[in-house]
Amino acid sequence: MELRQEVLEEMTLLRERTPDVRGSVACTVDGLPVACDLEDRTGDQAAALSAALLAMSRRMLIVTGQGNFEETLISGTAGFVAFYAAGPTIVLTVLAGPGANVGLLRLEGRKTAAGVAAVAARKH
Repeated sequence: MELRQEVLEEMTLLRERTPDVRGSVACTVDGLPVACDLEDRTGDQAAALSAALLAMSRRMLIVTGQGNFEETLISGTAGFVAFYAAGPTIVLTVLAGPGANVGLLRLEGRKTAAGVAAVAARKH
């Protein structure tokens, strides 16, 4: 099975385990889409922005000496966007609704990122 399909399966499981998740995008750290589980056509834009935010988040941690990147969580009036490093080459971006259980989102987001990282490692 190809990388895109296996990553998409991990993302589908995330949506099934976490009812408030609206969708997700996986991309390379360079912003190239790997898989998209969004209902609209924002996947390419989300991928590019995800890679940029990952780079900025990692840089902030280096500058401030706060350790290695785990996640970035953005809270907006219409919901949340969470970003996870899925190994060294992939970024997982997860969208959730405004009433989302943030603890569950973080737990399941990290679990999915680990699954995506494992898929990517097997494929390379």
